[in-house]
Amino acid sequence: QVQLVESGGGSVQSGGSLRLSCAASGYTYSSYCMGWFRQAPGKEREGVAVIDSDGNRSYADSVKGRFTISQDNAKNTLYLQMNSLKPEDTAMYYCAVDGGSCLGNYWGQGTQVTVSS
Repeated sequence: QVQLVESGGGSVQSGGSLRLSCAASGYTYSSYCMGWFRQAPGKEREGVAVIDSDGNRSYADSVKGRFTISQDNAKNTLYLQMNSLKPEDTAMYYCAVDGGSCLGNYWGQGTQVTVSS
Protein backbone atom coordinates (compact mmCIF):
# COMPACT_ATOMS: atom_id res chain seq x y z
CA GLN A 1 0.00 0.00 0.00
CA VAL A 2 1.46 3.33 -1.08
CA GLN A 3 1.63 5.94 1.65
CA LEU A 4 2.72 9.54 1.29
CA VAL A 5 2.87 11.74 4.37
CA GLU A 6 3.60 15.43 3.99
CA SER A 7 4.93 17.73 6.69
CA GLY A 8 6.57 21.12 7.05
CA GLY A 9 3.76 23.46 6.14
CA GLY A 10 2.95 26.52 8.17
CA SER A 11 2.42 30.25 8.17
CA VAL A 12 5.17 32.65 7.15
CA GLN A 13 5.48 36.23 6.07
CA SER A 14 6.19 37.23 2.50
CA GLY A 15 9.85 36.65 1.69
CA GLY A 16 10.16 33.81 4.15
CA SER A 17 11.11 30.17 3.63
CA LEU A 18 9.68 26.74 4.34
CA ARG A 19 10.80 23.23 3.59
CA LEU A 20 8.19 20.61 2.90
CA SER A 21 8.88 16.91 3.36
CA CYS A 22 7.07 13.88 2.01
CA ALA A 23 7.80 10.50 3.52
CA ALA A 24 6.99 7.81 0.97
CA SER A 25 6.54 4.10 1.33
CA GLY A 26 4.99 1.14 -0.41
CA TYR A 27 5.54 1.99 -4.05
CA THR A 28 7.49 -0.38 -6.24
CA TYR A 29 7.98 1.61 -9.42
CA SER A 30 11.40 0.99 -10.94
CA SER A 31 10.89 4.20 -12.89
CA TYR A 32 8.85 6.88 -11.20
CA CYS A 33 8.01 10.51 -10.98
CA MET A 34 7.42 12.26 -7.69
CA GLY A 35 6.25 15.76 -7.30
CA TRP A 36 4.59 18.57 -5.45
CA PHE A 37 1.23 19.99 -6.44
CA ARG A 38 -0.81 22.72 -4.84
CA GLN A 39 -4.38 23.89 -4.74
CA ALA A 40 -5.55 27.27 -3.54
CA PRO A 41 -9.17 27.92 -2.54
CA GLY A 42 -11.34 28.33 -5.60
CA LYS A 43 -8.56 27.32 -7.97
CA GLU A 44 -7.62 24.16 -9.79
CA ARG A 45 -4.77 22.00 -8.60
CA GLU A 46 -1.51 22.82 -10.33
CA GLY A 47 1.87 21.21 -10.59
CA VAL A 48 4.67 22.94 -8.71
CA ALA A 49 7.75 20.76 -9.17
CA VAL A 50 8.50 17.19 -10.17
CA ILE A 51 11.52 14.92 -10.17
CA ASP A 52 11.87 11.55 -11.86
CA SER A 53 13.91 8.48 -11.10
CA ASP A 54 16.71 9.77 -13.34
CA GLY A 55 16.93 12.96 -11.31
CA ASN A 56 15.38 15.18 -13.96
CA ARG A 57 13.55 18.16 -12.46
CA SER A 58 10.84 20.40 -13.77
CA TYR A 59 9.27 23.48 -12.22
CA ALA A 60 6.25 25.64 -12.80
CA ASP A 61 7.25 29.03 -14.18
CA SER A 62 5.77 30.73 -11.13
CA VAL A 63 8.25 29.06 -8.78
CA LYS A 64 11.41 28.81 -10.88
CA GLY A 65 14.38 30.27 -9.06
CA ARG A 66 12.56 30.20 -5.73
CA PHE A 67 11.67 26.55 -5.10
CA THR A 68 13.93 23.50 -5.22
CA ILE A 69 12.76 19.90 -5.32
CA SER A 70 15.05 17.16 -4.06
CA GLN A 71 14.91 13.61 -2.79
CA ASP A 72 16.77 11.43 -0.33
CA ASN A 73 16.49 7.92 -1.71
CA ALA A 74 17.98 6.39 1.43
CA LYS A 75 15.18 7.93 3.48
CA ASN A 76 12.50 7.61 0.78
CA THR A 77 11.74 11.25 1.34
CA LEU A 78 10.90 14.02 -1.09
CA TYR A 79 11.56 17.65 -0.23
CA LEU A 80 10.50 21.05 -1.49
CA GLN A 81 12.61 23.98 -0.36
CA MET A 82 10.58 27.14 -0.80
CA ASN A 83 12.33 30.49 -0.60
CA SER A 84 11.16 34.05 -1.24
CA LEU A 85 7.61 33.00 -0.58
CA LYS A 86 4.81 35.19 -1.86
CA PRO A 87 1.16 35.47 -0.77
CA GLU A 88 0.16 33.83 -4.05
CA ASP A 89 2.03 30.69 -2.93
CA THR A 90 -0.65 30.18 -0.28
CA ALA A 91 -2.26 26.80 -0.91
CA MET A 92 -2.57 23.22 0.24
CA TYR A 93 0.51 21.40 -0.99
CA TYR A 94 0.31 17.75 -1.96
CA CYS A 95 2.96 15.15 -2.62
CA ALA A 96 2.31 12.60 -5.36
CA VAL A 97 4.02 9.66 -7.04
CA ASP A 98 3.35 7.73 -10.24
CA GLY A 99 5.04 5.44 -12.72
CA GLY A 100 6.46 8.22 -14.87
CA SER A 101 3.66 10.43 -16.15
CA CYS A 102 4.33 13.10 -13.51
CA LEU A 103 0.59 13.62 -13.26
CA GLY A 104 0.24 11.93 -9.89
CA ASN A 105 -1.32 8.56 -9.17
CA TYR A 106 -0.96 8.25 -5.43
CA TRP A 107 -1.47 11.31 -3.26
CA GLY A 108 -0.74 12.42 0.26
CA GLN A 109 -3.24 14.27 2.41
CA GLY A 110 -1.55 17.63 2.01
CA THR A 111 0.09 20.27 4.14
CA GLN A 112 -1.10 23.87 4.32
CA VAL A 113 1.19 26.75 3.41
CA THR A 114 0.02 30.27 4.20
CA VAL A 115 2.05 33.33 3.24
CA SER A 116 1.00 36.69 4.60
CA SER A 117 1.96 40.04 3.13
